[in-house]
Amino acid sequence: MSIGRHNDRLHVEQCPVDALAERYGTPLYVYSRAHIEAAWRAYDDAFADRDHLVCYAVKANGSLAILQLLARLGSGFDIVSGGELERVLQAGGDPRRTVFSGVGKTVAEIERALEVGILAFNVESEAELERIDAVATRHGVTAPVSIRVNPDVDARTHPYISTGLRENKFGIDIHDAEAVYARAAAMPGLRVTGLDFHIGSQLTELEPLADALSRSLGLLDRLAAQGVQIEHLDIGGGLGIRYQDETPPTPAALADAIRPLLAGRSQRLLMEPGRALVGEAGLLVTRVEYLKPGHRDFAIVDAAMTDLLRPALYDAWQRIETVTPGNAEPRRYDIVGPVCETADVLGRDRALALEPDALLAVHGAGAYGFVMASQYNARPRPAEVLVDGDQAHLIREREALADLWRGEHLLDRP
Repeated sequence: MSIGRHNDRLHVEQCPVDALAERYGTPLYVYSRAHIEAAWRAYDDAFADRDHLVCYAVKANGSLAILQLLARLGSGFDIVSGGELERVLQAGGDPRRTVFSGVGKTVAEIERALEVGILAFNVESEAELERIDAVATRHGVTAPVSIRVNPDVDARTHPYISTGLRENKFGIDIHDAEAVYARAAAMPGLRVTGLDFHIGSQLTELEPLADALSRSLGLLDRLAAQGVQIEHLDIGGGLGIRYQDETPPTPAALADAIRPLLAGRSQRLLMEPGRALVGEAGLLVTRVEYLKPGHRDFAIVDAAMTDLLRPALYDAWQRIETVTPGNAEPRRYDIVGPVCETADVLGRDRALALEPDALLAVHGAGAYGFVMASQYNARPRPAEVLVDGDQAHLIREREALADLWRGEHLLDRP
């Protein structure tokens, strides 16, 4: 286990978390290298019987050192912005193993992606298809495109992270897709290479994903009958992690579930896991500043919704435990931060034995943690540390106060 207790002290691999907090301060993000690499290999091994590419979803955690780890493993990448593309390049990632998703690609982003030679654009609308064709034609190149279809499948997850229903903004209605593929095939600046779908995040069941795949394979067969040959099939990402009592499927279970559906098909298989690779690899470490008893007992900590937004944004539940044992009697606390918002809660009604200055660890913070952090209330963003065995590496420095106004300018006249 990459994160667990030894002699009643919480460790990430072989490093005691309290020692990391003493060395680097709090709030602090801590990640396990071993966990990330093992999670990626679980995907790669599960699909070893067919041509495939694991494309890590950068939006889950875009820290350069983590992208570097994955690039060294041979990972591809799934990006949703020009900034994420540049992060992949800075970390040594291969643009030829990178797919570009997202509903709002700008002209500049498309130009840069064409310049570096990405694997494919996952196209989300006909208007985007026209824009990519125009940009590619103007630059005298051909853009590889994969149509992201919306299969109208309920992923049975939180509505904010569901992406495969008709009312969601993502993708092209699967009933309209044949006509869109025909249009794309006739555009001089495009080369149709793939079919893509992604139904949502934090999936705990495989049936919706298998349903979406089955519908997409029906479309693939209809396209083949019309002479449109598809080189790769992208099944998206979305497998969940354990935050509380979930029992999410493993990559091996996913592979077993869809293998019969893919029998006899030669298309390269792409997948876009994000949370499943990094979520359980990370902790957010925070220190208790004050205990405030009353109608509700509050533990006011130095981390906030500015450091971990998920509980405020999604009412998400993440496990919280003490880093080292305390002597106090357990009580039920709301774990809250110092930000001036009632929504600034990391956990409600948690039974913990707490004293001022105690350290707490919020689990499942490796995905959608730092990457969603902000400087609201003029709070510098925390440091990030990557643990490798008994070694800890500072992979992002804590922001200084001067970073809060970097790039701003005072008026030069009264």
